[in-house]
Amino acid sequence: MKYQTLLGAVFVMALLLAACAPAPTAAPTSTTVPTEPPMTESPVATESPAATEPAATDTQAAETPTVGVPVTGEATINVAEVGTFGQALVDGDGRTLYLFTNDTQDSGTSACADDCAIAWPPVTSQGAPAAGTGLDATLLGTITRADGSMQVTYNGWPLYYFDEDTAPGDANGQGMGGVWFLVSPTGEMIQ
Repeated sequence: MKYQTLLGAVFVMALLLAACAPAPTAAPTSTTVPTEPPMTESPVATESPAATEPAATDTQAAETPTVGVPVTGEATINVAEVGTFGQALVDGDGRTLYLFTNDTQDSGTSACADDCAIAWPPVTSQGAPAAGTGLDATLLGTITRADGSMQVTYNGWPLYYFDEDTAPGDANGQGMGGVWFLVSPTGEMIQ
């Protein structure tokens, strides 16, 4: 019994040292996530001070990124006023989103790859995308791109950014080439 308590204390100290290691930019997300479950288990080993200190460390690490979306990788799609075009889809940062009429609605694929995807980056998500303000959540979905990433769709249309939109609300790609259009809250192209 004393051997298990000693091992538990050594384990808790090792976790505390790892959690307090000086690597503030790269380590908080990779260090915080793995140490979180063991910290929950260590109080069971009758080491309550360890439960208090890591909780403070976890709170500080969670506050460092401040935004939940980058940590989880889940995209948030909203509806906002975009220039003179009215209500259109934007991401969680207010960046305008587009559909590509060379895509086939509900096909589950994207026709924009290689150089096209450089000028028109796909809206990607590492989990189910979140339906934000003014959005019909039932129209939100994803497809798997050729590179394995998950691209967000709305009403069956893959969504894209335009690389020349530099600020929230920019719509420099609207109507470009007669194939790139803003997306309405109902999931239709805005012409």
